[in-house]
Amino acid sequence: MRHGPLLAVIGALLVVASCTSIGPGSVRRDRLDYVGAVADSWKYQTLLNIVRLRYGDTPVFLDVSSLINSYTLQAQVMVNGEVITDTTGSFVNPGASASYTDKPTISYTPLTGDKFAKSLLHPLTPGTIFSLIQAGYPADFVLRVTVRAINGVYNRANEGAQVQPADPEFYPLLAAIRRIQRTGALGLRVEKQQGEEITLMSFPSRSTPEIRRDIQFVYDTLKLKPKNGEITLSFGATQRAPNDIAVLSRSMIEILIQIAGGIEVPAQDVGDGRTLTSFEVPQAAAPEDRPIVAIHSAADRPSSAYAAVKYRDTWYWIDDRDFAAKRAFTFLMLFFSLAETGVPGQAPILTIPAS
Repeated sequence: MRHGPLLAVIGALLVVASCTSIGPGSVRRDRLDYVGAVADSWKYQTLLNIVRLRYGDTPVFLDVSSLINSYTLQAQVMVNGEVITDTTGSFVNPGASASYTDKPTISYTPLTGDKFAKSLLHPLTPGTIFSLIQAGYPADFVLRVTVRAINGVYNRANEGAQVQPADPEFYPLLAAIRRIQRTGALGLRVEKQQGEEITLMSFPSRSTPEIRRDIQFVYDTLKLKPKNGEITLSFGATQRAPNDIAVLSRSMIEILIQIAGGIEVPAQDVGDGRTLTSFEVPQAAAPEDRPIVAIHSAADRPSSAYAAVKYRDTWYWIDDRDFAAKRAFTFLMLFFSLAETGVPGQAPILTIPAS
């Protein structure tokens, strides 16, 4: 009677049959897996649309509006026995069946119509831009990316086949604001005036001589005269009052176009008229002449990429070893969130069968 192996098999089958709950373990696994998948797909989608804009192609955005995952685990154990009374002893034939089903339901919603206009075509609000600066994001980078002009002092801009250079005061102005920001002295608050939210900014009254010189430079460059120590932020190209900073901000589509202008595209594509020559190169001596995000291209898939996409038989990527480019691209994703890109998430509708 050889029952040792039989008992081991039956014990294993009973363990399988007892595993009726897989929910708690799946939460830890699935949540991290889906977060990574959605985050990576967002990077790839954004990079691809930047490349498409460089080639005059239409950007297309799809949002993941809902994720629903369901599991089914079924197990069955069968033991069939037969006893034979001859000298060979008794034999038992065990059997088992199990099934596991993983059925994710993912909903995609295209960004179109009014939501597309509000998210991509409307300029970022001045309050949003300076809130980022107050939160600690580098003022010189934030303003370089998001602003066309401040009180009539214009930023550099890619305009198709040519580049409009920045006014001589623009980059020194950004550098002065950045130095003031490093001291933690830039203040911001929002209040309601006549039913409208007004963003007010202030500089410190007590500071070092160097910071006072920077503050005075900002006042002189922007022709500012604070009222009660505060400055009003507004959207526009021209200053409305002596204590007003008029910020002519960019929309998300403008920001994407500016970044697209710095892509290193194949020379063959430029020669064939598929796209235009880049006026920004990573090797430029002046930081303002370098791309906002360094995006490379090659025929073969890159071996070390933070994000890579293929477009018309060419690979475009951001180098994983280029921290400045990765950080700039992360800021771009943050700007997308602030612009309220996408559609409101749809609450999943669950149907639970009764048995």
